[in-house]
Amino acid sequence: MRRLWSLYLRLLGWTLQGSFPYHLKKCVVIVGPHTSSWDFIIGLAFRSKLRLTNAKYLGKAELFKGPFGFIFRKLGGFPVERTEHHNMVDEVVQLFNSQASFVLVLSPEGTRKKVERLRTGFYHIAKKAGVPIVMTGLDFEKKQASLSEPFYPTDNEVADFQHIYQFYHNIKGKVPGQGMAHLLTTPS
Repeated sequence: MRRLWSLYLRLLGWTLQGSFPYHLKKCVVIVGPHTSSWDFIIGLAFRSKLRLTNAKYLGKAELFKGPFGFIFRKLGGFPVERTEHHNMVDEVVQLFNSQASFVLVLSPEGTRKKVERLRTGFYHIAKKAGVPIVMTGLDFEKKQASLSEPFYPTDNEVADFQHIYQFYHNIKGKVPGQGMAHLLTTPS
């Protein structure tokens, strides 16, 4: 499958900037901006090309129901009930603690719509599990996936999120108007 996904990316003109930190056994990978269902397909292609066989993701529970639900599980998905109030952060931290190698891939927006702030679950998962965050941008305008250097969340959440916004602010998703450029605050 890796060769097919690589060919698919090459035919579409996609390139990769940066490299994945394979020396890390565990990390949270955030992929954005999430503006289209195509993000999932391009993400699967890069996951295969980068040989990230241990990469898992969280998805809305509805995806895992019905006749095609098994496909999302087979692709590394874990269903999330978004309507129930339970401590998802602690549940995912337990997954990190129970595995020798675990890469969790999430959309920091949690939706394909334009958001006024990112969800914080990925950040608190990384902080509680003691693992770094690797930012990945899917720029549909440049047809380029960009990987950041890993960073560990600090005690300054505001500064950490500005670091995240800085990485994503020039990356154009499939629907450019729903990106993250508006989230970066500039000093006055």
